[in-house]
Amino acid sequence: MERRRSFGERRFPPKPVEMGQEYEVDVQETSRRGEGIARIKGLVTFIPNTKPGDHVKIKITRISRRFAEAEVIKKEATEEKEK
Repeated sequence: MERRRSFGERRFPPKPVEMGQEYEVDVQETSRRGEGIARIKGLVTFIPNTKPGDHVKIKITRISRRFAEAEVIKKEATEEKEK
Protein backbone atom coordinates (compact mmCIF):
# COMPACT_ATOMS: atom_id res chain seq x y z
CA MET A 1 0.00 0.00 0.00
CA GLU A 2 1.31 3.46 -0.92
CA ARG A 3 2.06 5.83 1.94
CA ARG A 4 0.21 9.15 1.78
CA ARG A 5 1.94 12.40 2.52
CA SER A 6 0.66 14.20 5.58
CA PHE A 7 -0.20 17.89 5.48
CA GLY A 8 2.92 20.05 5.63
CA GLU A 9 5.32 17.23 4.81
CA ARG A 10 8.15 18.22 2.49
CA ARG A 11 7.92 17.12 -1.13
CA PHE A 12 11.53 17.98 -1.86
CA PRO A 13 14.62 16.83 0.01
CA PRO A 14 16.41 19.45 2.13
CA LYS A 15 18.91 21.63 0.26
CA PRO A 16 22.63 20.89 0.65
CA VAL A 17 23.29 24.61 1.30
CA GLU A 18 21.99 27.26 3.71
CA MET A 19 21.59 31.02 3.39
CA GLY A 20 24.77 32.86 4.36
CA GLN A 21 26.91 29.72 4.29
CA GLU A 22 30.37 30.02 2.65
CA TYR A 23 32.00 27.56 0.24
CA GLU A 24 35.11 27.30 -1.92
CA VAL A 25 34.15 26.15 -5.41
CA ASP A 26 35.49 25.80 -8.94
CA VAL A 27 33.37 27.44 -11.63
CA GLN A 28 32.59 24.77 -14.24
CA GLU A 29 30.56 26.50 -16.95
CA THR A 30 28.76 29.69 -17.99
CA SER A 31 24.99 30.26 -17.88
CA ARG A 32 22.94 31.86 -20.66
CA ARG A 33 23.01 35.11 -18.68
CA GLY A 34 26.81 35.00 -18.47
CA GLU A 35 27.08 33.97 -14.82
CA GLY A 36 29.47 31.27 -13.69
CA ILE A 37 27.97 27.94 -12.64
CA ALA A 38 29.32 25.71 -9.89
CA ARG A 39 27.69 22.69 -8.28
CA ILE A 40 27.58 22.16 -4.53
CA LYS A 41 26.61 18.56 -3.74
CA GLY A 42 24.72 18.50 -7.05
CA LEU A 43 22.86 21.81 -6.54
CA VAL A 44 23.44 24.27 -9.38
CA THR A 45 24.79 27.55 -8.02
CA PHE A 46 24.93 30.74 -10.11
CA ILE A 47 27.82 33.10 -9.39
CA PRO A 48 27.95 36.50 -11.17
CA ASN A 49 31.26 37.93 -12.48
CA THR A 50 32.99 34.55 -12.75
CA LYS A 51 34.05 32.31 -15.61
CA PRO A 52 34.93 28.62 -16.04
CA GLY A 53 38.21 27.77 -14.34
CA ASP A 54 37.88 30.37 -11.57
CA HIS A 55 38.40 29.11 -8.01
CA VAL A 56 36.34 31.32 -5.71
CA LYS A 57 35.07 31.56 -2.16
CA ILE A 58 31.34 32.31 -2.22
CA LYS A 59 28.49 33.16 0.13
CA ILE A 60 24.98 31.84 -0.59
CA THR A 61 22.54 34.74 -1.11
CA ARG A 62 19.41 32.98 -2.42
CA ILE A 63 18.07 29.43 -2.48
CA SER A 64 15.22 28.17 -4.64
CA ARG A 65 13.89 24.68 -5.35
CA ARG A 66 16.26 23.93 -8.23
CA PHE A 67 19.23 26.26 -7.77
CA ALA A 68 21.07 28.70 -5.52
CA GLU A 69 22.68 32.08 -6.12
CA ALA A 70 25.86 33.32 -4.47
CA GLU A 71 28.21 36.28 -4.33
CA VAL A 72 31.99 36.15 -4.56
CA ILE A 73 33.83 36.79 -1.30
CA LYS A 74 37.32 35.98 -2.54
CA LYS A 75 38.58 35.24 -6.04
CA GLU A 76 41.85 33.45 -6.71
CA ALA A 77 43.64 35.10 -9.63
CA THR A 78 43.75 32.85 -12.70
CA GLU A 79 47.27 34.04 -13.62
CA GLU A 80 48.65 32.85 -10.27
CA LYS A 81 47.09 29.44 -10.83
CA GLU A 82 48.90 29.00 -14.17
CA LYS A 83 52.40 29.77 -12.77
